[in-house]
Amino acid sequence: MSRFFVPPENIKRNEIIVKGAEARHIAVVMRLEESDKIVVFDGTGAEYTGFIKEVNKKAKKIIIEIVSTKRPLTGTLPEIVLAQAIPKKEKMDHIVEKAVELGVSRIIPVISKRTIVRPDKASGRKKTERWRRIAVAAAKQCGGLSVPKIDGITEYYDIVHHLDEYDLVLFACLNEDTISLKKAISSFSAGKILVFIGPEGDFAPEEILMAGRDNTRFVSLGRRVLKSDTAGVFVLSILSYEFSL
Repeated sequence: MSRFFVPPENIKRNEIIVKGAEARHIAVVMRLEESDKIVVFDGTGAEYTGFIKEVNKKAKKIIIEIVSTKRPLTGTLPEIVLAQAIPKKEKMDHIVEKAVELGVSRIIPVISKRTIVRPDKASGRKKTERWRRIAVAAAKQCGGLSVPKIDGITEYYDIVHHLDEYDLVLFACLNEDTISLKKAISSFSAGKILVFIGPEGDFAPEEILMAGRDNTRFVSLGRRVLKSDTAGVFVLSILSYEFSL
């Protein structure tokens, strides 16, 4: 069964109001009608099952009557944040999609010293909005109950100043003084993890130096040098497996 997204403010007691493009998708593309069963999630962890009560194609508005609600089980799963240096072309689109499928809670697009892609403010806003749409679509497709937060494009140095907010920082780089990812997470079970993935050409030496904290682990991703758009997905896949995200 297809799943549809609505913002949480559109959920009122036992009814859900779907508007705009998502309403059109339900009524015109999927051709769902009154009394049809439907599943909706609000991006905060709740999923609703109900029946279509009213369809107004002209106003692009659908009202759904809720019959059941599912919320995530509370537990001690790690919260994963991906800080990804923006790669060339449209590769960030792919990274966002796969990161959502692999269970991240937040994605921070990063500009570091060696990042080639440096959009201006207007272009940056457009890219961010596209990534947010991709995140919603990926969450709908993969059955995720939450839509990860996609930050605006952020300078590397602004993130480094907040490393102490995390329980573990996994900093992937090509330095000789690194440990395996397996060793870095071997004693970790719960908390907030920041995954740092650099640009083509890796992080600059001074950036690596700035990231040194008690909670930082400089990690190797193996004998092969992975492309920037491969590295993030690689790390997230391992974390998803290890922590059953």
